[in-house]
Amino acid sequence: MKITRLRTQVVHLPIDPPILTAILGSIRAADCVLTFLDTDEGITGEGLVFSINNRRLGVIHEMVRNLEDLVIGLDPRMGGSVNARAWKDLNFLGYEGVSIVGLAAIDNALWDLRGKAAGLNVAHLIGACRPSVPTYASGGLWLGSSIDELQKQAAGYVAQGFRAMKTRVGPTDPEKMVERVAAVREAIGPDIGLMVDANQQMTVKQAIRIGRMMEELNLTWFEEPIICHDHEGEAQIAAALDTPIASGETVYTHRGILKMLEARSADVLMPDLQRMGGPTEFIKAAHLCEGYNIPCSSHLFPEMSLPLLAALPGSYYLEHMPWFEAIYRERIELDAAGNAIVPDRPGWGFSFDPAAIKRYAD
Repeated sequence: MKITRLRTQVVHLPIDPPILTAILGSIRAADCVLTFLDTDEGITGEGLVFSINNRRLGVIHEMVRNLEDLVIGLDPRMGGSVNARAWKDLNFLGYEGVSIVGLAAIDNALWDLRGKAAGLNVAHLIGACRPSVPTYASGGLWLGSSIDELQKQAAGYVAQGFRAMKTRVGPTDPEKMVERVAAVREAIGPDIGLMVDANQQMTVKQAIRIGRMMEELNLTWFEEPIICHDHEGEAQIAAALDTPIASGETVYTHRGILKMLEARSADVLMPDLQRMGGPTEFIKAAHLCEGYNIPCSSHLFPEMSLPLLAALPGSYYLEHMPWFEAIYRERIELDAAGNAIVPDRPGWGFSFDPAAIKRYAD
């Protein structure tokens, strides 16, 4: 089997109602570059990368297109050679930013192709450790919601079968922020996992103060309290609080994760499939976490992250963010324990819907 063509398609997936965030402003759309690797045997691998509100999407699209020469003529069984050659090819541009995002699109589609060619889900292609993965609802409980809205939405997630969820806090008026988190805890009870995300808005002192105020709420973790590159500051917060600190979604490749592990900057690491540069690097990052005995969660991309986490001994929670659902034929299903079930379907187990692509196409 040989890869004969790289195809791409830009789609714009609306987020309605828009999400009000402190760091990114109003999030109105998740705009994707869908990537397809066609073969001479009629099997196609699929993957995607994205941008928010169409910002710099054209640059990402062009980066993906410019990596075509890495895969044309490739036997998918030799997929490991793509990253080996990419590290040399991308050296001049560097190993962060758009070059790595472009590589992620290629690697995502390549892993899907390899799974389909073998007739195996990616989890089973690697060697699954479990048939399902704990997951948390991440698509709601935003800063723009009132306390009443927070409680209704939180109860709704429990009714849908989720056994964990995430809400957000900001750097101002800590008493009010803790009140909002407490209201969510009240709505879901003591046995549902509750995460809190500060989206990198706080100082070290602010994070420690509000973190101590939230300790009695039995949080699963306190996520990204300060700017992502301040690993020393993250380590100070982690040492000061009993609540676990989660971070890592904004660093690039397994080397970025390694720096965080060396700094002991977080209790839970959450590599982002896009910023890792695809599954090849994501798996490296997860194995580093295992070596340091640090749990590995995921950031976004639930349809692709699910099989990867299922195959990793040190995996923790899957972030269930529904931004990309509209482009897929299938949906993630939960078992009775609220875990996301790994499908038996080959590749990622989730395939793009041609009708949806046409509907949302650029």
